[in-house]
Amino acid sequence: MYNKIVLSSDEVPKKWYNINADLPVELPEPKNSEGKDQINALQKAFTKEGLAQEFATDRYIKIPSEVRELYMEMGRPTPLSRAKRLEEYLNTPAKIYFKREDTSPTGSHKLNSAIPQAYFAKKEGIERLTTETGAGQWGTALSLACNLLDLECTVYMVKVSFNQKPDRKNIMDIYNGKVYASPSENTKVGREILEKNPSHPGSLGVAISEAMEEALENDEVKYTLGSVLNHVMLHQTIIGQELKTQLEIAEEEPDVMIACAGGGSNLAGSLFPFIKDKIDGNSNTQFIAVEPSACPTLTKGSYEYDFGDVNGFTPMLKMFTLGHDFVAPSVHAGGLRYHGMSPQVSLLTKEGYIEPRSAHQKEVFEAGVCFARNEGILPAPETTHAIKVAIDEAIKCKKTGKEKTIVMNFSGHGMLDLKGYASYFEGTMQNAK
Repeated sequence: MYNKIVLSSDEVPKKWYNINADLPVELPEPKNSEGKDQINALQKAFTKEGLAQEFATDRYIKIPSEVRELYMEMGRPTPLSRAKRLEEYLNTPAKIYFKREDTSPTGSHKLNSAIPQAYFAKKEGIERLTTETGAGQWGTALSLACNLLDLECTVYMVKVSFNQKPDRKNIMDIYNGKVYASPSENTKVGREILEKNPSHPGSLGVAISEAMEEALENDEVKYTLGSVLNHVMLHQTIIGQELKTQLEIAEEEPDVMIACAGGGSNLAGSLFPFIKDKIDGNSNTQFIAVEPSACPTLTKGSYEYDFGDVNGFTPMLKMFTLGHDFVAPSVHAGGLRYHGMSPQVSLLTKEGYIEPRSAHQKEVFEAGVCFARNEGILPAPETTHAIKVAIDEAIKCKKTGKEKTIVMNFSGHGMLDLKGYASYFEGTMQNAK
């Protein structure tokens, strides 16, 4: 029996997996809104290699050796652990495994895409990258990646998270990133929003608009996104490829695989290599995406074309969306407060390969505390969504007597989210719907 499976450095994957080659139906292409040409604007906003990967159809794309080396330096491969103490506490016949992306220096999976995006920008002679961040994991990761590659980094952080998580900003400062609460006075978009509502809490859609505006107006600046887009999903598949090798070592076939879902990056990264097997007819695994009930994109959104940002700088993407002007309640899982979802994840949900579920804030924090008390690892508020459903599935196994193998992606640690945990224990946490 394996309680922890650690791969050697040379087992870091050499290629990213591109699910575009295997989707059950063709992915709808981005399109311009009436009278606009946002698709051509992408060429100014993004790196050439990033755009090439966005529209690539090759099943595998080689990871540059320099990127792979940085992956290893930053702690890949990550461990796969078994939650034995949690199993015993739940008195379940289920086996619960979790892939530990929290062991990254920045504490989450986000570095997996930040490193290649910064690398491609450096190769193309770019001086500065701009981006948005919700809870701060992506902004932290890009700040570190840019610092490693001698690039400047500007981060627009959703204001409610900026105020809830000051230590995220502090770490970005340490990594040489410049962080602004969004909406800000730096951009035309931000100023217009603040003029209408000076106390606007911010949203990822607003922060994307601010970061995009900077890139579109400065030739030496490019924009990067930490989720949603195809090339970000691509980079994250190193998680699932490592996980496949680790489960083979453990001689386990997953019955249920779970990840939290905001824009889709950690879900795609951990599940896409396994969903390929299901598309090919070689798997019966159940795949579950868990989102906040306060931002129920997959469970209550519409599958239609919408902008990725509030101002319409981005092309329109076919995805599950709550509307690009949707502003989610100020829940502590800031990384899951996005109005839309990855087009690839959306399509696979629409086609029935991914089952979406939602969970309330108090319920997921309760699950996070339960996990921490049994396994000793404090999860991020985003990650607690996956834990909550893993516990639900394990309890079902207790009731039915079935022994199932449950695998979840532990997307990030919660050591910088103590304000959220404090509100849970103080009884001041809102169970936002």
